[in-house]
Amino acid sequence: MKRIGVRISRGRAAGIATALAATVLAGCTEGLPGDGKGEATRTAPASDSPASGGGTSPLNNPDGTKPGLAPLSSQTDEAKARDLVEKVSVKGRGPKTGYDRERFGYAWMDTAEGVPLARNGCDTRNDLLARDGRELTYRSGSDCVVVAMRLHDPYTGKDMAWKKAEASKVQIDHVVPLSYAWQMGAARWDDTKRRRLANDPLNLLPVDGPANGAKSDSGPASWLPPNKAVRCSYAVRFAQVAVEYEMPVTTADKDIMLAQCGG
Repeated sequence: MKRIGVRISRGRAAGIATALAATVLAGCTEGLPGDGKGEATRTAPASDSPASGGGTSPLNNPDGTKPGLAPLSSQTDEAKARDLVEKVSVKGRGPKTGYDRERFGYAWMDTAEGVPLARNGCDTRNDLLARDGRELTYRSGSDCVVVAMRLHDPYTGKDMAWKKAEASKVQIDHVVPLSYAWQMGAARWDDTKRRRLANDPLNLLPVDGPANGAKSDSGPASWLPPNKAVRCSYAVRFAQVAVEYEMPVTTADKDIMLAQCGG
């Protein structure tokens, strides 16, 4: 079904409702978190954090509300992955002319329409840190601003200890980069759809900062996660976003995506 305005595809509606009901991140009005220096903090109970490292298979996480990006574990899953990638259309990559990050809204806005966790009082960055982080510590008096956590980075396979004083050590990656999306058709989208892509948990992963910097605005033909175990999962997530937003990829990118899943 074609999505118009703020409509959400039926395949994501149930997961979105569950995520909104379960989230405990209400009541924060801050923007990006500070470093927490000189401030008392509170540590979230264990139940507030994802249970453990590797995260969730993208095949079992079609709305992106569950944590992480786990490797696919069977040939059956790889076949399902190839079927999904095959649904993605192809097109040549257009010019970057006119691209600006602000064309997708200001960074980590809580007011993007039609995405899980929007309008819960927490900015998108903190929502994603809380989704994927473990042993979360929040700024004192806030149920939103994460100032410390542990993270399993799917791109490198590393377990990381993170504090807001070292903010750039963990960055939020747009799986389908916004610049890439612009060149593949988002230049012609309305503002609502662009803001949705920029803040959709389906398209967002907290990852190792240097790995994210190396990726830049590359498609899969130019960059894949150093952790080979998640490359098929990464291709699946890239395809999920492309299908959800009716966005093509380049022929080279599609070929590489299929190859990661045994195609």
